[in-house]
Amino acid sequence: MQTPPAPLPPHPSTPDWRDAPGPDWNWLAQDADGQWFWYRTEPQLGWAGGIWRSNSRHQHPAGPGTPNPDWANSLQTRPT
Repeated sequence: MQTPPAPLPPHPSTPDWRDAPGPDWNWLAQDADGQWFWYRTEPQLGWAGGIWRSNSRHQHPAGPGTPNPDWANSLQTRPT
């Protein structure tokens, strides 16, 4: 029996602001599990779940990443 190939690791880089869903998506943050999200309103820390919180209408997936123990310091504001 052959072992299935290991999945490719997610790309660890920070998403590019040019890929934001629109001009009013002004925040980008990474959850503890490595997932990146764009935000239309400034998100709040959700310590218990290792995630940033915002109304789902104001949150959009930005891409995978690697788990980040420093996730609580990942919040970025759109560069001007």
